[in-house]
Amino acid sequence: MAKDTIKGRVELGADGVARVRLLIKHPMSLESRDAATGAVKPPHFIEELSCSLNGTVVASSDLGQAISANPYIEFHIKGAKKGDKIGVKWRDNTNDTDQGEFAI
Repeated sequence: MAKDTIKGRVELGADGVARVRLLIKHPMSLESRDAATGAVKPPHFIEELSCSLNGTVVASSDLGQAISANPYIEFHIKGAKKGDKIGVKWRDNTNDTDQGEFAI
């Protein structure tokens, strides 16, 4: 399991909409060939990302190789309030995972 790959910030607006901003440290690399040796480097990318509000999944997405390295993801959650917890989990194509939790 990867450690400390998710940085996040959550801001609560006056209208009860939480703005969630995430930065995930991950190479998100394509399959490539080493120019010097000709060896194939396998791809390494996040496949699944899910976000929850107090344990209930509110957003999920299937990512792939077309996403840039260290992806920045932003979304909004309606009905959030101060004290709620935002949970974030990802899994990549090598079955490596990480998760984080952020308080509003």
